[in-house]
Amino acid sequence: MRFDAALFDLDGTLLDTLTDLSNSANHALATLGRPTHPREAYNRFLGQGVRQLFVDALGPGHLHLLDEAVATHLAYYAEHRLDTTRPFPGVTAMLARLNQRGVQPGVLSNKPDAAACEMVPHFFPDTPWAWVRGHRPGTAPKPDPHAAIEAIQTLSVPAERWLYVGDTAVDMQTGKSAGMFTVGVSWGFRTADELQANGADAIIDEPGQLLDLIDV
Repeated sequence: MRFDAALFDLDGTLLDTLTDLSNSANHALATLGRPTHPREAYNRFLGQGVRQLFVDALGPGHLHLLDEAVATHLAYYAEHRLDTTRPFPGVTAMLARLNQRGVQPGVLSNKPDAAACEMVPHFFPDTPWAWVRGHRPGTAPKPDPHAAIEAIQTLSVPAERWLYVGDTAVDMQTGKSAGMFTVGVSWGFRTADELQANGADAIIDEPGQLLDLIDV
């Protein structure tokens, strides 16, 4: 099958952001006098946007703190989002090989739009990004497919010629709803079983394997 474009999730797919995100979320929780969580717990919390992150992290009975938690997290994360975050091994080389094959790359993240649009070119300055979008106020986050459909329309590439690459159930649901070929990555926040259960058309264990899905 020939693919002409690839839409990537960001956190847990292209970038290992878990430490910076968990540190920031725990800072917000501690500031509000709530218990913090182990780093590994954020594998479950992340992926559905910042408000849902704190719905889960605060727990029942404490949602009156939601707006303050989100604001505290965003302010702290803006200063610390580059502390330890790095591309996963092999991602930069994979993106270069995609470019060589003429596959247009894009990013669709539930991270706030300003952060996504700053971090993508910072970590991947040599990649000719065709489309980058984070979550914008007033729009539904993934798994709502509206932004993925906008990418299809903007690049004028039919849905069936897109790869959608991500690490969570939300990503597989988004790609499926947009009509894309969904690829789950096993190195991210969730398990291969979760990805398969949510409709992944393929599972890859390292970034270079994405090239095996693309016809020359």
